[in-house]
Amino acid sequence: MMSVEASRYQAFTISITPFADDGSIDEAKLRRHLSKLGDAGIGVYVGGGGSGEGYTLSADETKRLLAVAVEELKGRVPIRAMGVEPRTAQQMIDFLDMAAAAGVDAAQVYSLDVGHGHVPTPRELDVYFSEVLSNSDVPSVLSTHQSVGYVIPTQVIIELFDRHKQLIGLNISHQDPNYLRTLADALGDRIDICVGGPHQAPLALAFGAQGFLSSEGNIAPKLCMSVIAAARTGDNALFLERWGKLMRLFMALYGNGGIRVTKALLEHFGLAGGVPRAPRLRAEADSLAKALAVVEEIGLADIEGW
Repeated sequence: MMSVEASRYQAFTISITPFADDGSIDEAKLRRHLSKLGDAGIGVYVGGGGSGEGYTLSADETKRLLAVAVEELKGRVPIRAMGVEPRTAQQMIDFLDMAAAAGVDAAQVYSLDVGHGHVPTPRELDVYFSEVLSNSDVPSVLSTHQSVGYVIPTQVIIELFDRHKQLIGLNISHQDPNYLRTLADALGDRIDICVGGPHQAPLALAFGAQGFLSSEGNIAPKLCMSVIAAARTGDNALFLERWGKLMRLFMALYGNGGIRVTKALLEHFGLAGGVPRAPRLRAEADSLAKALAVVEEIGLADIEGW
């Protein structure tokens, strides 16, 4: 296992995109939300396909979203562009060009989604990533994500990091601990590795990775950062206590509608959540009630200072 300095431990949240009732981006709420995340000190990805509802955004909307995020967060916390899974290398290159023009600190390079349930070969993946990374010099974070239905072979990833020096990080959203261990052993001493979701945070840190990505950070950024703070100081009791609260929130959100109920909770507490954009619908009342019960049980209002 590779060792990692505790000072490198980190957490990122994949920001929501607040929408108004007419479906437009609510820029005032977006700025309020991003400012809250900045105050908590958590790293931020914007425009993601899940929490950020990135698949509903036009190119112009994505461009504006990135611009606002840079205005609100640049120099305060790491601000990164996430985007959505591309169908071609050119789509990914275009997104990286947009991210670079906006001035983000880094951008994620997503796994290729060739559509219709098909899976690219290791050689096709190497050619795809090489084409993308040879046509952009923006600091980049490679993503290997279960959403596309396959796992990028570890050797393909390791060789990409050997060849492309603008790669500064790796986001791993798979459940296989051996896969995580192999990549952390190979790369964890020279890049930042984060796992997708807080449920693998203890395993990631134990293997020499640096942290986790979190949708829960939209409503609980201080709780997320308290997990990281406890890990940095080696306070195992506090780490487990805070991680346990975060996991209860994680299950409450995903079990009751995901980003739908996250936005409903934010609005319930007078924070900037907005509403989901179609085809997503608003959270049902019983789902909100169940999530609220967990928020109260873990004392989230006190932790976040609402």
